[in-house]
Amino acid sequence: MTVDEFLRNGTAELTAHGIDSARLDCLILLEDILNKNRTQLLAHPEIQLTPVQQASLCRRLARRAAHEPLAYIRKSAAFYGRTFYVDKRVLVPRPETEALIDLVLRLPLPAGTAIIDVGTGSGAIAVTAKLEMPWATVTGTDSHDECLQVASHNAAQLHADVTFRHGNLLEPVSDILARGPTLLLCNLPYVPLDHPVNRAAAHEPTSALYAGTDGLRLYAALFAQLKQLGARPLYIGTESMPAQHAQLAGMAHYSGYKLSHTSGFVQMFAPHA
Repeated sequence: MTVDEFLRNGTAELTAHGIDSARLDCLILLEDILNKNRTQLLAHPEIQLTPVQQASLCRRLARRAAHEPLAYIRKSAAFYGRTFYVDKRVLVPRPETEALIDLVLRLPLPAGTAIIDVGTGSGAIAVTAKLEMPWATVTGTDSHDECLQVASHNAAQLHADVTFRHGNLLEPVSDILARGPTLLLCNLPYVPLDHPVNRAAAHEPTSALYAGTDGLRLYAALFAQLKQLGARPLYIGTESMPAQHAQLAGMAHYSGYKLSHTSGFVQMFAPHA
């Protein structure tokens, strides 16, 4: 089988299974297996695939035809210009979450501000925050040990000095919240239980997607913890569906915070004056 034959046959198979990005996905799989970029592959469609390469491509093609996210098949995902390791233990980082980093980089944070990534998952937010703001002390929390394993791996691979702590939301970082100025970055699960998701998202961990009937159960718990701890972060960044923004802003307002910025799925809150 040649590159051209795999590209044609694979594209047809993925298209038949409802994959909109069929040709691009096939090109990416070829790039991974042959260690060549797509320009080289398209310039030399006559390249012959070895039996081992064909077998590997067929296995990956079958997984993609079942709508498994390409990131899980490749064991990597791009976020803010960097490559992160991902597998089925964590949610695949989304492009819309990059707006959270964009907003943070515009904030007037004082020296000594500690950044806390609540529900760190793959560690993409925490690691990116540290690499974009090397002066900051960054800590990630998660209630799942398997997520912390992935996050720690990413921090090590990308040489980011990030500390990770196991526990429920803010409980593991109560000491940091009491010590000085903090910034919370919170990309918590926000999908309502009855909300439909695409077939690719159905492969991701449900605990990283769903959060009660309105999708905001964990955000409600987060703000309740803030009041209980008596903590007053300088800013709280969140991600949720735009349709949930008003309700989430109401939660924040009740806890003493006002909306300062919105960008796509992301909101940034600051304390009331």
